[in-house]
Amino acid sequence: MNSLNTEEKKDLEMRLKRIEGQVRGIQKMIEEDKYCVDILTQVSAVRGALKKVGLIILDKHIHGCVQRAIRNDEGDAMIDELMEVLTRFTE
Repeated sequence: MNSLNTEEKKDLEMRLKRIEGQVRGIQKMIEEDKYCVDILTQVSAVRGALKKVGLIILDKHIHGCVQRAIRNDEGDAMIDELMEVLTRFTE
């Protein structure tokens, strides 16, 4: 993934570490028999955070890799790949 600069990579790494901590928190909540709704709220938060990470990477992919492919007359293949990725990402 060469569309990210150093600062953007650090931001994503921090987001993923935060998500990792949230997942550990969910594990602990389950071990401690916490209230189901509280656990589900945290699961929703993790899903939202992961979606945000995915959207950031997708944005960088479109503005980097896809633009480059279009400039190099490889746009059709890249757009096909992008559509496959979008299908998986939105499922």
